[in-house]
Amino acid sequence: MGPLEAWFVLERASGHDRAGLVPLLGEPVSARTAAFVQAMVERRRRGEPLQYVLGIWGFRRLELVVDRRVLIPRPETEVVVEVALAELRLLGTERPLAVDLGTGSGAIALSVALEVPHARVWGTDRSEDALAVARANLAGMGSRVATRVRLAAGHWFDALPDELRGQVDLVVANPPYVGDSEPLPPEVADWEPAGALLAGPTGLEAVAEILAGAPAWLRRPGAVVLEIAPRQADAAAALARDEGFVEVHVRPDLAGRPRALVGRVGQC
Repeated sequence: MGPLEAWFVLERASGHDRAGLVPLLGEPVSARTAAFVQAMVERRRRGEPLQYVLGIWGFRRLELVVDRRVLIPRPETEVVVEVALAELRLLGTERPLAVDLGTGSGAIALSVALEVPHARVWGTDRSEDALAVARANLAGMGSRVATRVRLAAGHWFDALPDELRGQVDLVVANPPYVGDSEPLPPEVADWEPAGALLAGPTGLEAVAEILAGAPAWLRRPGAVVLEIAPRQADAAAALARDEGFVEVHVRPDLAGRPRALVGRVGQC
């Protein structure tokens, strides 16, 4: 464990941020706090990702509960949210309806609801375990956000009520996009949920399924924003065009790699 990770552990155990911790360095701690720190250090030593060890992780303006039932929220997905928010601004709908497919921890759905004050948001996931984490995060959001978010169990669009067909302004997702035979770092492969990572033989299966289903649910104009692997940019854009999206772009992540597929229907 490096110095930066050690600071995270100490912050988690003490309840103080780094600035608050500095004056306390060298002071005695309770046996309970010492045991908590030791347990986290041991878990990290065994290879468990720091985010799961801590049990909470920051994502944009949120602090999310995270554990092995959900993917770890990553900076690449923060960029996807930024792209999704830009699409909502472009649409200009007064009370937009957004759907986050495969919501996991709720990172995308809750960010949209928090950062677009009048947005109505549905988050869907086929994993009841993941939805339990999303519900825990939703419970901590306060009524101004919580009353505008619905969570539903089911496979992609199957979780949505039929009356939402043709009424959705934005579909957004961080779907599985890793091919079954692609190597993953042990810290990912051994700890994070495979169902949220692996899409099938090519890695594009989930992306293709969402793109095929989205036009029936989208209002005109409307948009879809999907996180993809950089190597998939051209193929994913071609799939979007094949499904009738007339304006298709791929936006870069913070490292400049193609990351967020944008497809629009109607005139935005």
